[in-house]
Amino acid sequence: MTGHGLRMIAAAALVGLAGTAQAAQCGNTAAGFEAWKDEFAAEAKGRASPAALAALANTSYSTATISADRGQKSFKLSLDQFLAKRGGNTIVSRGRALKAQNAALFASIEQRYGVPPGPLLAIWGMETGFGAVKGNVNTLSAVATLAYDCRRSAYFTDQLYAALKLVDSGVLTPATRGAAHGEVGHTQFLPKNVLTYGVGGSLDSAPNALNSTANFLKGHGWQRGAGYQPGEPNFAAIQGWNAAGVYQRAIALLGARIDGQ
Repeated sequence: MTGHGLRMIAAAALVGLAGTAQAAQCGNTAAGFEAWKDEFAAEAKGRASPAALAALANTSYSTATISADRGQKSFKLSLDQFLAKRGGNTIVSRGRALKAQNAALFASIEQRYGVPPGPLLAIWGMETGFGAVKGNVNTLSAVATLAYDCRRSAYFTDQLYAALKLVDSGVLTPATRGAAHGEVGHTQFLPKNVLTYGVGGSLDSAPNALNSTANFLKGHGWQRGAGYQPGEPNFAAIQGWNAAGVYQRAIALLGARIDGQ
């Protein structure tokens, strides 16, 4: 066979591969969202139930989610500025009170996962003000919007498949509301982390959320009894919680203050 013929066969094979691997077309405005949902649903048959896909069909493009995704400016602040903006002193004082009021719960969590109360309370306070502000954005719409949006489409496509599984299991419903990126519960778990680290039941239960958060940290290498400040063994687990350096340092510092270190 001539080289020209081989090239034609190779090109045809590549076209065939491209056709089978084609993903739903992402977009940066609301205009293509409905078409994208149809394309995604066609791809998802066999991976998601008809009931979950029906829930997806009822989602809407979340402008609140896109606005939040484009406006995460607080992570560029200095540590002192970040703590002032997030109410660090209030998190410490309230965290110490909750630690004392729920001593048996935190003792049980530390016995099971090796994680002390401080970092858990720091995360809880930082994420939702200890459950006071868990968000009011429709969770499925938020995750679907980010799966469609081109900026992090692959990452949130995985989150969307996880969310659809959670709809089938009853942990999420089509009406569930949470934070703008699809995080839910007292400590704001993304759907994939609910599947992987959730200890069962709704994360709108504070004990469930705190146990799940400790399970997350243990799953990211938390070592019982080791330190969790920058440079210490358990700081890497805190880094697994949030990618922003200023957030990581804040959790470590506030946790230590709550734990009386």
